Order: sequence, then C-alpha cells, then structure tokens
Amino acid sequence: MIQSLATASQRPPDMELLGLPIHQVGVEQVLAFIEEIVSRDQKAIALNLNVYCVNLALKYRWLYGFVQSAHLVFCDGDGVRLGLRLSGYTPPPKITYNEWLWQLSAFCERKKYRLYFLGGKPGVAEKAARNLKTRYPNLNVVGIQHGFFRKDGKENQDVVDNINHAAPDILLVCFGMPAQERWIADNWQSVNAHVFLKGGAAFDYASGRLKKAPALLIGWHLEWLYRLLQEPRRLFGRYVIGNPYFVLRVVLARVKKTLDRNFK
Repeated sequence: MIQSLATASQRPPDMELLGLPIHQVGVEQVLAFIEEIVSRDQKAIALNLNVYCVNLALKYRWLYGFVQSAHLVFCDGDGVRLGLRLSGYTPPPKITYNEWLWQLSAFCERKKYRLYFLGGKPGVAEKAARNLKTRYPNLNVVGIQHGFFRKDGKENQDVVDNINHAAPDILLVCFGMPAQERWIADNWQSVNAHVFLKGGAAFDYASGRLKKAPALLIGWHLEWLYRLLQEPRRLFGRYVIGNPYFVLRVVLARVKKTLDRNFK
C-alpha cells in the first residue's frame, strides 16, 4: 500500500522569509489541503513555521532544505507574522497547535479520518487523546507512541511498522525541534500515511501539561512570554536570545535587498 501513495506536487510559496517558503493559508485552507491529499490517495508534508524553526533552519542546512521541500508551510506565531511584515508582505493568519489540534480533531471526526500520535513523554499523548475524545467522541486515534525510542535501527523500524499497520490518514509527530523534522525527513517515504504534520508541544497542551496563555497576553502578542515563564530554563535561549536574533536577521535581509535594488 505504501507504493500506491503518490507524492503530492509541491505548491509554489506565496511569500518567503529569509528564503523559507510560506503559503497564504488559514485553518480552513490547511484542512482543505489535507482533504485533497487524502481524497487523492497521496502523501504530503505540511509544516508549521515559527521563529524557532526559522532560527534552526538558518543553523542546519538539512533543515533549511527540508522546509523548502515541504508541500505546504503555514505560519505558526506572531513572530513569523512580524518578520513577514518587516519583509514587505501581508502575513497570513497564525495557526498554533494549542488551538489547531482541537480544530484538526473536529475536522477528522467529521471526515472519519484516522490519526496517529507520535511523540511526547510516556502517557502524555494518551492523555491528550482522551481529552480530545471527550469533546470529539468519534475521533479515531488509531495509534499512540511516545517519543522516547531510538530513532534508528530496529527500534525505529518497529515504530514505523506499527504506524504502517495502523495506516493513519494523518501522522502527527511531536518530538520537539529539530528532532521531529529529522525523523519525518528520514522516514516519511517509508511510512504508510497520507499527511505528515509536526506539532512540537501539541500533546502537552492538549493533555493539560502546558497551559494556554491568558487572552490578555495573546492580545498583546506575548504568548511566547507565558511559555517562557512556564519553562524558563529550557526556553531562555529560544526566546530571549532567539527572538532578537530573528528580528535582526530579517531587518538586515530587508536592508540588503533595498540596497541591492537601489544600486543596480
């Protein structure tokens, strides 16, 4: 059955951020993309792009190429939206997994799509699935595997075999960056699933392990600060150092582009 799944054609990006593609899509367009891939019996990778992913892609060439090769890339967060504005674009709406996993689950229940949850600490994805099924009782989660396994050799192959046996329509991989991207890049061609998503802390939010930011901070575009306060040691570098670094790179790229245009 794996061989029967054709690889979808890559969609031209609507805009670029430091050379990385982004499509002008919101939730409904991403869900329509998923429906199209499943209905055509194809395989595709749909990635969320946030500031941390951009910074890592600038550091790791393989990740930069992986994002560039994705079939769909959607905007994840206010930082990327700011970067796009600074780059001269009108940004798409942000799609963040602390909300979007619930929207995705409602869609999958309605379409009777099969989901597989891969990643998180032991028990977290199970708790996330239980919470999601409380709201969407007919949601079909056909498999769950925590992320604490060797990502190569027999142990990895056993996980791949388990996913292939379950044959999900959507595989959501949540190892954290860049491990989740590396795993998808290395394994997606041999995995029997239609749509490959990577969700970072999606299971942590859906399970209740992490709390969503208060509406006031969301309105002020400070969700990152609330996340930092929950895990300051682990996320200090990502936000306190990474966010200014990202803005600086975007501004310098815009200045260079302006100078190149003026001196041609």
